[in-house]
Amino acid sequence: MKIAERIYELRTEMKISQQTLADEIGVSRRAITFWESGINEPKATYIARLSKFFGVTSDYLLGLEN
Repeated sequence: MKIAERIYELRTEMKISQQTLADEIGVSRRAITFWESGINEPKATYIARLSKFFGVTSDYLLGLEN
């Protein structure tokens, strides 16, 4: 599974909007849209923030573990 799919899956499981996630980790809603659609991938700094926010490992986000 790609990082785009993981971010979308985790966000929708928490039932939060892209804007809410963006506000929580300090990016624009557009950045979340781009990440979830696979246009861009988050930098390491944001992968760490996403991992902490969602309570998962960075390896999980990156699809290296289930």
